[in-house]
Amino acid sequence: MILLQDLGQAFGNLRAQKTRTLLTALGIVFGVGSVIGMMAIGAGAKEETLRFIEQLGVRNVLIDSRQATSQQEFQERRRSSPGLSMRDLRILKTNIDAVENMSARRTMRPLRVLPKPSRDIPDLYGVHPEYQAIHSLQFAEGGFFTEQDNLKSSTVCVLGETAKVSLLGYDPAVGKHIKINDTWMEVVGVLKGQLVTSSQSRGGSMPDINNIVYIPLNTFEFRFYDQSAYMRDDLDGIELRLKERADSIEVAKVVTAVLNSTHKNTSDFTVTIPAALLAQQQRTQTIFTYVMVAIAAISLLVGGIGIMNIVLATVMERTREIGIRRSVGARRLDIIRQFLTESVLISASGGLLGVGFGFFLAWLIAQTAQWSTIVTPMSVGVAFGVSVAVGVVFGVYPAVKASRINPIDALRYE
Repeated sequence: MILLQDLGQAFGNLRAQKTRTLLTALGIVFGVGSVIGMMAIGAGAKEETLRFIEQLGVRNVLIDSRQATSQQEFQERRRSSPGLSMRDLRILKTNIDAVENMSARRTMRPLRVLPKPSRDIPDLYGVHPEYQAIHSLQFAEGGFFTEQDNLKSSTVCVLGETAKVSLLGYDPAVGKHIKINDTWMEVVGVLKGQLVTSSQSRGGSMPDINNIVYIPLNTFEFRFYDQSAYMRDDLDGIELRLKERADSIEVAKVVTAVLNSTHKNTSDFTVTIPAALLAQQQRTQTIFTYVMVAIAAISLLVGGIGIMNIVLATVMERTREIGIRRSVGARRLDIIRQFLTESVLISASGGLLGVGFGFFLAWLIAQTAQWSTIVTPMSVGVAFGVSVAVGVVFGVYPAVKASRINPIDALRYE
């Protein structure tokens, strides 16, 4: 009953000063909204990073050829290293027991594709059938080509989601044919959409992983000629999937040592470890989130100072009221509770409005900046809890000061 009476009295006092109360609460509203918005950006970026790295495969080791930037650099490399080749694939397969699946990769941009694509010409990837298991590719139609298709250099292909829509529209594609340069290829599978990174979605330089046509590696080698292959290695990459209990970082060190030996320590390749990349991204993302939340929390601090300021002003304005209440028997604790309830009510109502503003801010950022944002229950709980705590912390001093006013002096106050 006492709590309800305090709340009713505090609500009535605040309603009597609507404009002042609203302006005071705005600091909390913006502070809570900013904290939720910043944490939503951090959670969205973390989720996107996790999904993208999981798509690469946390048990994978990815080897990519480094293309020479000039003819002179290419010639210097060739004096000591043959570049990434099938020989490296065989050596790695023979010497590393932790490998479960392995696939070479060759890529090119076709000159002509029929039907004429409605978007950019898709890239052509020549890979082994194990590529599907390495990257855990999911299918909307059909399946991946087989080892028999690779051995026979069969004219079959698998389309990425964007490539399928661009070439064949939205109708079923399995069994249809497309022409790449001078070779007709039968579609045996269509992949589900894969996660595209933010840089790709905003038109970055990275290739669209959904706009790819996959064909058997032997088909690529025997039926296609890449005129842009000058100054490039025989292979563009080698993908390794490790056994379940293998340590990807240790295996990557062995892979690097083996390739350094066969390439005579020539820096013409890179080794990427998605598992290590995942750990690094998580650490970076955590620091990034902490920094953003700390910056946003300054708004809450400013809002708390505003609450203290307005409650102190209210104490001065209501000095005579305090004297009257003390003279009729109100204790110091009653006075403290009265003003503390008002400050908490301001911060709590501002926190509730701030939660709504935070959801709107997260939505607005997602729509305008094309960033993934996720509002988590934890971010809402933390932001609202802090807003209430701010009301308590910054309301204590004015409440205590009000309780210490001498009743006789308060009754004489004008």
